[in-house]
Amino acid sequence: MAWVLSRSRTASDAGTAKKEPEAKRAKKEPEAKPARPRRSPLSLVVRFVAMVFAFAFMVAFAVVLARLTLEPSPASVDLTHTNLHPGASLKLYLDQPEMRDAIKQIGGNILLGVPFGILVPIIAPKTRGLLRIALLTAVVMLLVEFAQGALVEGRAFDIDDVILNTSGALIGYLLLGRRLSRAVHKKPSARKQAANKA
Repeated sequence: MAWVLSRSRTASDAGTAKKEPEAKRAKKEPEAKPARPRRSPLSLVVRFVAMVFAFAFMVAFAVVLARLTLEPSPASVDLTHTNLHPGASLKLYLDQPEMRDAIKQIGGNILLGVPFGILVPIIAPKTRGLLRIALLTAVVMLLVEFAQGALVEGRAFDIDDVILNTSGALIGYLLLGRRLSRAVHKKPSARKQAANKA
């Protein structure tokens, strides 16, 4: 009887000994990572071309922005003044006798921000989202306005320009930027992944 018990203990010990290395092996072996979706060569080419075009347009936009905002305007020295109060310049624009001038000033500043909202999400898809676009545009336009006020003759810092530029970027993002960014950076569907594997 004692022999039977000791034999059964030995067998159970051997079973646990076998289980322990298997458990240790299972802990040591990393879990297989899910395979990254493979893109077709055509979609990679389309994505690359879209990124190149977006980058080229962004450079062109930067040049236009620099020419419009950072060129000295000696004739405007007496007319320009720093504005740190949101809405003050907008009120001045709207109080002008010619409505066309107000539309030109307000509309021009809004249009200046639109390309930013369209192109940035294509070049950097992680910037997608209204808050991110608004923050990024506001930071860039604040830097431009600071440069204008500090370095450029006949130009001044205007917080309303930053607000209008940021509004334009949000409009551009909502109208086109979000959709174009998703189209360029979309992940292949499960069906396409299966087709690529086959």
